[in-house]
Amino acid sequence: MRKLRVLVLMHEDLVPPQDTSARHGPTIVPWRTEHDILTALAELGHETRVVGVHGDLQVLRAAIDEFKPHVTFNVLEEFHGVSLYGQAVISFVELLRCAYSGCNPRGLMIAHDKLLTKKILTWHRIRTPRGGVIPVGRKARKPARLDYPLLVKSVVEDASLGIAQASVVTSDEKLRDRVEFMHSTYGLDVLVEEYIDGRELYVGVIGNGRPETLPIWEMTFNDWPTDAPRIATERVKWSAAYQRRHDIRTGPAAALAPEVERDILRACRGVYSALGLSGYARIDLRLGPDGRVWVIEANANPDLARDEDFAESARAGGLEYPALIQKILNLALAWRPLWKAAEPS
Repeated sequence: MRKLRVLVLMHEDLVPPQDTSARHGPTIVPWRTEHDILTALAELGHETRVVGVHGDLQVLRAAIDEFKPHVTFNVLEEFHGVSLYGQAVISFVELLRCAYSGCNPRGLMIAHDKLLTKKILTWHRIRTPRGGVIPVGRKARKPARLDYPLLVKSVVEDASLGIAQASVVTSDEKLRDRVEFMHSTYGLDVLVEEYIDGRELYVGVIGNGRPETLPIWEMTFNDWPTDAPRIATERVKWSAAYQRRHDIRTGPAAALAPEVERDILRACRGVYSALGLSGYARIDLRLGPDGRVWVIEANANPDLARDEDFAESARAGGLEYPALIQKILNLALAWRPLWKAAEPS
């Protein structure tokens, strides 16, 4: 295996500290993914350099000019505090003709826009809940074609930002209250979509032209009120204490009929292709009691922490963590952006 110079691009506030012992403690540290990737790259024998970015691209430009990396490993999810600007940063890396890990800028832009994603999936006849957008400043009214219960969430933000049990609404009054909360708290347009009751499933997809699917993963709510929606709220995702209290776990999806598993994996490959994704992604789905598969959204560049769903499912599929990181690097080097495609062979 060739030793590579790898520039690891991350938010300046998430550069791991010198003492990283807290990574192995009971709480979820914010820099766990960055730490895990750097550790894996060291295990693989690559030369690494960290560049922390917040709102200055000159820092990134200087690091690329000085270090001359073979590849930039992208763990940055925002720029100037705006998640939508993440694809602009990786566009900048592409303009500098530097290879980068993860999804291409166009795929990132499309996947971030949940309504645009829905429109594309619907055109491709991939089943996804019906939805509509209520912009900031607009009064909350239920679109006539939608039926309660509805799920209220941000159109563009991920990581379950603003999602709580109150996000599932069953009346005009609750819809109005939740939309007003999202508008006033986050200043973001909100997506209102029909809530699909059922099992919460995730599928990792990895590849460029011919993507591979990882084993189907499931979030289970084992100590949960029977009348509460089983959804991945912000607390469910990011509070270890909350996960322990309600015995919320993720692991291989059990007891899936062969035809259902086939439908799930076919849908995920279809989503990856339809949205023009590359590198790696995680597709979030719901499996209804009637066996129908619903695509909720696509997460380009999902969390790569060792103990997160993507890496855990890769391990279940026979790909240990360092091998997963190396595979992502190999895909980055193999990806052909427009500037590379224009070069003479």
